[in-house]
Amino acid sequence: MQLANKVAVITGGASGIGLAITQLFASNGAHVHVLELNENVTIDAEGDVKIHQCNVANQSQVNQVLESIVKEHDIDILVNNAGIAHVGKIENTNEEDMDRLYNVNIKGVFNCIKGSLDSLKKTKGVILNMASIASSIGIPDRFAYSMTKGAVLTMTYSVAKDYLADGIRCNCISPARVHTPFVDGFIAKNYPGQEKEMFEKLSKSQPIGRMGKPSEIAELALFLCSDKAGFITGTDYPIDGGFIKLSN
Repeated sequence: MQLANKVAVITGGASGIGLAITQLFASNGAHVHVLELNENVTIDAEGDVKIHQCNVANQSQVNQVLESIVKEHDIDILVNNAGIAHVGKIENTNEEDMDRLYNVNIKGVFNCIKGSLDSLKKTKGVILNMASIASSIGIPDRFAYSMTKGAVLTMTYSVAKDYLADGIRCNCISPARVHTPFVDGFIAKNYPGQEKEMFEKLSKSQPIGRMGKPSEIAELALFLCSDKAGFITGTDYPIDGGFIKLSN
């Protein structure tokens, strides 16, 4: 019970990596509040989980939800997991694509941190942002996505530096490719009839020979948000099967 009685806010916590984090935090004693765009989602978890319909790109919605949570209890942990992707180079990325990714991947993180700060100062809490290997190395055909995840990385460093005196720790995780329903949907949409071959190809793009599991990302998140990581702040944690250091 590493997070016993801690209050955690997790954005995008109803699917993929976010769901794994929600389930693990709840089973470790946290009172979890999930901010999710789709109000009709359900979450199968052992523990205390509440779902709040919220578009993280909308600051007034974020503030309203966070205020309702803080009325009951201050926030100990904020996990900025919600994010969206885009495939393309700069020449086939239009203004609408840029705005869409900026609003969720950058502004969404900004909104949630800003709205939680007063409460996190009281609890000397923890912020964990979901960055990406695309934050720090070049990934083909991921211009807009890489731009936003690079911003998440540098926001992490900036917030960690600015709130040291307040006792707030801020770190980020940078996964490589993780096997989620999003990956399966992406393959089915873009490579119909070649699903098995493309899954194997994408799996082998990690030097370790497979994709990550959402549960593996969640275990790292649990550690970084627990008191066991009390000496860690301002740090990016690649969890990438050797992609950054070992890829040719």
